[in-house]
Amino acid sequence: MRRELFEAEHEAFRETAKAFIAKELLPHQEEWEAAGVVSREAWVAAGKQGLLGIAVDEEYGGGGVDDFRFNVVIDEELVNAGISGFGSPVHTDINLPYLTRLGTEEQKKRWLPGFCSGEIITAIAMTEPGAGSDLQGMRTTAVRDGDHYVLNGQKTFISNGINADLVIVAARTDPDAGAQGISLLVVERGMEGFERGRNLDKIGQKSQDTAELYFNDVRVPATNLLGEEGQGFIYLMQNLPQERLSIAVAAIASAEKVLEITKQYCRDRTAFGRPIGKFQNTRFELAEMATEVQIGRVFTDRCVADHVRGELSVEHAAMAKWWLTEMNKRVVDRCLQLHGGYGYMMEYPVAKAFLDSRVQTIYGGTTEIMKEIVGRSLGI
Repeated sequence: MRRELFEAEHEAFRETAKAFIAKELLPHQEEWEAAGVVSREAWVAAGKQGLLGIAVDEEYGGGGVDDFRFNVVIDEELVNAGISGFGSPVHTDINLPYLTRLGTEEQKKRWLPGFCSGEIITAIAMTEPGAGSDLQGMRTTAVRDGDHYVLNGQKTFISNGINADLVIVAARTDPDAGAQGISLLVVERGMEGFERGRNLDKIGQKSQDTAELYFNDVRVPATNLLGEEGQGFIYLMQNLPQERLSIAVAAIASAEKVLEITKQYCRDRTAFGRPIGKFQNTRFELAEMATEVQIGRVFTDRCVADHVRGELSVEHAAMAKWWLTEMNKRVVDRCLQLHGGYGYMMEYPVAKAFLDSRVQTIYGGTTEIMKEIVGRSLGI
């Protein structure tokens, strides 16, 4: 089906994103996979190309265009190129809204120019060793002491955690207030007591630096509080739909890409004297996947369109996140099977996609949590 989501300016931007990825990211992919982290030079290059601050007002060095479809274009082209480690979706899709919507004028002037140039890389720290999707179970605390908060705690599985210069940290400022006692503090590189643990060794997304973070009596200036004290949980709930939609966008793009690769493989690979695509079982497998992928594409684009209009509901974002990531997991697994033994070899893109996409049903809220959100909305 013909996509109706994009305008001419988005497609022109797509060519810019493709050219940047081909020139600045793809040649270094193997090097970054081995190192477990993308070089900071790549971030600066992305900033120079105008890829990091599209939605930021021009006065802070951004593009001044608040249109999530540009984010979608970048996310899709990263997937199409097999780039899973460059953490710009975390930076722009997830973290940016916190800074633009909650930041004071002073904070915006201090942080957004570097955010747009790639000189400041951001992360968000919600997950803890004992609190993943259950954000209300977090134990990190921030106690007010004069003009500072004293921050103590530990976070884990933090994307961009090694490279990050700014970390948006969710912490309890009132331990007795439940969800109303959570606040957001911005911790900056170099603050005393802020330490990074190891770069975690994952089964996929190898070049995406994912770290443990430790906060030991970190004195965070009160001027680094994002929004109002005690409103952090509400802010997280307001921004999570865009995060989950971003994950869904990557999931459907992955399913489409892997399906195309597999269709070509089934045309070229022969068994028993004919292409494996000529066997009925193969055709049925491909037909089922093509149908699911097409349905997923239509729903994703509708969710993006709703989001651009400010109409995407929490429930629809949760639906998109759980169903599309689970569908992608099924599609990649079935495509690997159709590749046979070659699908298990890392030189084939389907193998990397198999490893890279597995985490999508976990981060941003597990499938089970997404179903709980949808279930609660049904009024049963």
